[in-house]
Amino acid sequence: MPITFRPIGPTDESFLLELYRSTRADELALLPWNDEQKEAFLKMQFTAQHNHYQEHYPHGSFDIILSDERPVGRLYVARLDENILIIDILLAPEERNAGTGTPIIKDLMAEAERAGKPLQIFVESFNPSLRLFERLGFSRIGEDGIYVQLEWRGGDQDAKA
Repeated sequence: MPITFRPIGPTDESFLLELYRSTRADELALLPWNDEQKEAFLKMQFTAQHNHYQEHYPHGSFDIILSDERPVGRLYVARLDENILIIDILLAPEERNAGTGTPIIKDLMAEAERAGKPLQIFVESFNPSLRLFERLGFSRIGEDGIYVQLEWRGGDQDAKA
């Protein structure tokens, strides 16, 4: 199935919220809150995250990932002077571990290599995608709380650094 992208828009909010919800389900299941409290918390956290990304990366690309024209995730990327930063990549649960994310990451790796820049991402230390990034050749370059900072450098970038 062909993977394509389109910018996020106002009509994507419910999809993006549901996508975010899928990342917090296990965590929320442990809390003694009722459904209304959990939903209010999710919406508050989703809005805070969304606003943070938009504020800190105003020139970033914020895209919906489409598989055969069907929304299956989000990809947020900041193309900065010093690097290309994957702000966030998130796939719907049924797309995880199904080969959807790897080609997207490899395309970003190729873009970074063409630009002569490192490709970076912050990943939660307990996130299963950490293994994917390490398998693809990303190295740990830092830690900040629960986040691990990863970086990939193309073949000729070491000479430029």
